[in-house]
Amino acid sequence: MKKISTSFYDILGISSATICLVHCLIFPLLTILPLGLSHNPIIDLLFASIGLFAILKIIKKSSLLVSSILVVSMALIWISILSEILFEIHVDLIYFGGIGMIIGHLVNYKLHRKENH
Repeated sequence: MKKISTSFYDILGISSATICLVHCLIFPLLTILPLGLSHNPIIDLLFASIGLFAILKIIKKSSLLVSSILVVSMALIWISILSEILFEIHVDLIYFGGIGMIIGHLVNYKLHRKENH
């Protein structure tokens, strides 16, 4: 059975974090249009769950720097999402967490590729 490489989880994390960040940046603009759209934090929770799955697989084998970036970024995302679900307070930490997730996954992906060459 082929073992799934860390680079797969980095690509999954980069993709999920990028889609989440685009969603978080563009969706508020779409709510201005009279389309009847409303924000649902469950979508953010779905992206965060995918990201959490990816970083749990990555931090076991990554450097302290990458692990720290990913864990802090994920914490910012979860704080933002849970504050919105529980207290109906929008916190902009999700943007910083999304950017941090992308950076952390890119750094880990580049380090992983460097080791294999």
